[in-house]
Amino acid sequence: MAERARLAGRLKYGTMLLAVLACGLALTASTQTWYTLHLTAASGHAGTLTVTGSQAAPAIAALSLAGVAFAGALALAGRILRYVLALLGLILAAGIIGSTISAMTDPVGTGITVVSKATGIAGDTSVRAIVAHADASPWPVLALAGGIALAIAALCVAGTGHLWPVTSRRYGATEDAGHPRTGHPEGDVAEDDDTLSPADRRARARDAAIDDWDELSRGDDPTEDGQEPPVR
Repeated sequence: MAERARLAGRLKYGTMLLAVLACGLALTASTQTWYTLHLTAASGHAGTLTVTGSQAAPAIAALSLAGVAFAGALALAGRILRYVLALLGLILAAGIIGSTISAMTDPVGTGITVVSKATGIAGDTSVRAIVAHADASPWPVLALAGGIALAIAALCVAGTGHLWPVTSRRYGATEDAGHPRTGHPEGDVAEDDDTLSPADRRARARDAAIDDWDELSRGDDPTEDGQEPPVR
């Protein structure tokens, strides 16, 4: 049972790490030079012009940042919300992949605005006529790899999310004030305090104090059950 819990934890945090790395790769690629456009002599602008990823595929940066938020949300999401996030992750990945492929299939088209600003020549056909050829860097391929990795992470969430451990009670959602928690803080059946180690007794006392403060924050008085109020 413990081994299964450890495996589930590795799946959760491994998937989150994959999503963060994938988005980081795509975001980094969007800031780099994707294409170098070589102009003809007729352009009146000798030399070359560079096109960055943010110019070739502007949506990638925003999609990558949203992907980082997607990975962070997985840390606190419950079972049902994980499937919603998995769908969101697939949509983000599809956006990154689609934007990258669109830029890769038309390198000259990605730099039309850049060429127009540099030469003063406007119009799609006119700009294409003065671009001799375009050299591609490895960054478009890396951006595509980032999008694919994000899609794999989202699929892992959908396929293994039901196995992931739940968020610990202390950091989970606050219970309904209309249904205050009753019974022993460690469960319905309390262990004999004499069988607990000193460390377990201290942990139990700390959890009981946290429960009392939670009740006070909801407006309940823990002393109604004969308990002393927590002392900070």
